[in-house]
Amino acid sequence: MRDVLSVRQGDISKVYPAMFSEDYRKPLVANFIDVAARDLAEAMAPLPSFNCSATNMVSDSARKAADTRTRIANFYVSNSDLQLQNYTSCDWYNTYGMAVGMVEMDYDDNNPRIRMLNPFGIYPELDRYGRTLSVTQLIITDAESLASQYPEFYEQILGRNNYQLGSPYVSMVKYHDKDQDLLYLPERKNLVLSRTPNILGKCMARTVMRSSLDGEARGQFDDVLSVQLARARFAILQIQAAEKSIQAPIAIPQDVQELALGPDAIMRSANPQGIRRVPLELPPGVFTESGVLERELRMGARYPESRSGNIDASVVTGRGVQALQAGFDTQIKAAQAQFARLFTELVSLCFEADEKVFGGIPKTIKGTDDGTPYVLKYIPSRDIKGEYGVDVRYGIMSGMDPNRAIIALLQMRSDKLVSRDYVRREIPMDLNVTQEEQRVDIEEMRDSLRVAVAQYAQAIPALASQGQDPSEIISRIATVIQGRQKGQALENIIEKAFAPTPPPAQMPMAPGMEQQLPAAGVAPAPASQQPPQEQAGQAPAAGQKPDIAQLLAGITGAA
Repeated sequence: MRDVLSVRQGDISKVYPAMFSEDYRKPLVANFIDVAARDLAEAMAPLPSFNCSATNMVSDSARKAADTRTRIANFYVSNSDLQLQNYTSCDWYNTYGMAVGMVEMDYDDNNPRIRMLNPFGIYPELDRYGRTLSVTQLIITDAESLASQYPEFYEQILGRNNYQLGSPYVSMVKYHDKDQDLLYLPERKNLVLSRTPNILGKCMARTVMRSSLDGEARGQFDDVLSVQLARARFAILQIQAAEKSIQAPIAIPQDVQELALGPDAIMRSANPQGIRRVPLELPPGVFTESGVLERELRMGARYPESRSGNIDASVVTGRGVQALQAGFDTQIKAAQAQFARLFTELVSLCFEADEKVFGGIPKTIKGTDDGTPYVLKYIPSRDIKGEYGVDVRYGIMSGMDPNRAIIALLQMRSDKLVSRDYVRREIPMDLNVTQEEQRVDIEEMRDSLRVAVAQYAQAIPALASQGQDPSEIISRIATVIQGRQKGQALENIIEKAFAPTPPPAQMPMAPGMEQQLPAAGVAPAPASQQPPQEQAGQAPAAGQKPDIAQLLAGITGAA
């Protein structure tokens, strides 16, 4: 780890001091390993999607609870600045072959936080299933600064170093397991600076390692340090050759008595073509070897030439670029699979710590869903309730660019291989799956209402051609338009415009008419049982025209 760090810092002479002279203490070529490591880290650093699924996706209450936990999980991620940390963490993973994350308690905000640790000097203890049992971190720190942080141990910290007499630095060890957090100084007779019990009773650190044959943590660039050295050494030799060629001795004929130096110098000779510098012959293979070293360096680092823009125009096609990027994409996919496991365990630890440590504290979190801000109030003990699971997905875009990922999702959806919910969860953008599904449903219902109103307006010509009055239709459509001009929601306007017309009010009856009318639900008496006056003056049934006999029979003296 120290060798790779020195090379990335540009101090390759610390690793191979015999290969550099006093005149050239620094390499004269670009730091290829540092450039490749940064580009690879930036390609794999974008965070995955964090979603909590309900056990019963049909139940609205279960889906609402899962959506609440999803927002809480994304709050842990944003509150910890995990996206910014992940750029450095991916760089550490590629350089050292290991990524370490830890959940810490922030008692100022009463929230758990995720912190990515520098693997340099970290010794994790793993069981046979890959679970982290403990983490030991060795830190070299300044004794004066450490003594000012722990004034109660001032004399002990500044005491004589048993291993390096008079050294201003001291080694400090941080140890964490399921029982305690321990900070001690092994060079000061194991002086314990602090010991804090672990209130959760489990190790709060998680570790993932880059795959290797023997289980040792090895970075991606361990095997190409010597190739980088060869390129740097070769560049120095080329500079020295050019320098010697420029400063080569001057060959002159024997008749030259005086040697003039400097610009515009004049030398007299009967054989002027014989005045020249002694040429320095460089074999053609020197320049060929420089290209060979560069190809070896790219192959060992698995860094394609297309990443630096040096590609032939004849292969600037989709298939050509994919072929050039194949090795680069696969290593990104492999690394993201490791980080998905790491983030799943860290967010689950955040859920458990939030419930057990800050369970009864009401909290208010703020965030954004698809660009829309929201405010969520929750109580960990009530809203988490032992549900610590989280679904961390890089999706099919793992190792793919977003354009190809979206096309692949749409093709699978068109063939009905996957559901819309799967496409939303795998799409390469920040998306709240549950809320986005609700928005799509609302849009489709509004489109249906809009189409229904448009079809309702098409009935106006038919009514007008039949001689009927279309004013009611025109009035309702005008009400909808006016409401939209005022910014009202479409569903509210249509509900008011197409509200059913209330029934007309009944005319009050004269006194005594209540006794003459039959009671509700009672059949009227037969005509033979009715008085003759009532039979003669009976009104015709609804929808029937009276004949002349009935009209004449209804004439009385008053008429």
